[in-house]
Amino acid sequence: MRARIRRHRSDPQGSPPEEEYVEIDAAALTGVFAAPRWLRDIGFTAWLLVGVGLFLVGSVWLLALTNVIVVPVIAAGVIAAVAAPLVGWLERHRVPRPLGAILLLIAAVLLGAGVVYVVLAGITSQEGDLSSHLSDAKNTIEGWLKDLGVDPAQAKDAKQDASSSATAAIGALLSGLGAGLKELSSLVFFLAMTLLSLVFLLADGPKIRAWGERHMGVPAPVARTISRRTLESLRGYFLGVTIVAAFNAVVVGVGAVVLGVPQAGTIAIVTLLAAYVPYLGAWTAGAFSVLVALGGAGTDAAVGMIVVQLLANSVLQQLVQPLAMGAALGIHPLAVLIVTIAGGALFGTVGLILAAPTVSAITRISADLARARAKEEQAPDPGSEPAVAQ
Repeated sequence: MRARIRRHRSDPQGSPPEEEYVEIDAAALTGVFAAPRWLRDIGFTAWLLVGVGLFLVGSVWLLALTNVIVVPVIAAGVIAAVAAPLVGWLERHRVPRPLGAILLLIAAVLLGAGVVYVVLAGITSQEGDLSSHLSDAKNTIEGWLKDLGVDPAQAKDAKQDASSSATAAIGALLSGLGAGLKELSSLVFFLAMTLLSLVFLLADGPKIRAWGERHMGVPAPVARTISRRTLESLRGYFLGVTIVAAFNAVVVGVGAVVLGVPQAGTIAIVTLLAAYVPYLGAWTAGAFSVLVALGGAGTDAAVGMIVVQLLANSVLQQLVQPLAMGAALGIHPLAVLIVTIAGGALFGTVGLILAAPTVSAITRISADLARARAKEEQAPDPGSEPAVAQ
């Protein structure tokens, strides 16, 4: 398409201007008013981020609506990914895979029941002594306040406030069991769905993995790389957590024995299991150990247990965690901390546990694909003839 533009041309001799028509091809004006390439790239990236954000929000909303089913299946998937090598080992020793899955499930149930019994026994055995030592601790705090020059009336008020708070705390702690019993139906449903899903995932794990690889929409080698690296990251993450948890449990257990705290084995088991809940578990295990120490050995032992917990979960843990997590995940411990907190903020407990292994899997998959692409580019063209030396 061509257009004519009229313009005036003036004569330098002072004569009247003349009109002149110039023909212009409209296709030549295509890019005149177009945005520059860098601005288009920024706009495309912005809309891409908006789309990803909406997808994440929609995913969280959908998972929140279906958490009754989704959470047990995710929990079973994580356990199956970690425990699958044990079922494979049984299968190689001529144990059918379904039977191996059932045997492993029975062993896990018995282990869980034993741990729950030990923990509850440790709590109930110290219930009476705990109240008396709490009262002694309040009197000690009142004496400290008086020694620091605090008015005796104010110190007494502080003691009464502490007494009422402690009474309320103990009441809430004891009533927590009753509240938990009311929610027992939900817990039973969760455990039933998790165990049922776990049996199927352990028994038919290779078939489910092959089906998932066929439906990823990528070439088969890439699909196998994705599934393999995802499973390796999950197993590596929980291996690293187990190493750190075992280290903390040994340190806390030995500290409890040295301080003369009863139920040192129970404290060590609680510390070991609580480590599988990132960051929140350490606080729970620490509070449990301090309460048992206070009830069984007095205020001095409780203070010593606080010091032991701080050492085990801060200074000493920093010596082991970089080696365990670095070797297991291949990412820096600071990155593990950041993505774990971000995952917990976005997706709750599921994100808190799966954020680090997911980032590790993405990092390793990207590195594998980059190496494969570089190797393919460096490989000689099969159609080209080799050069002949002159």
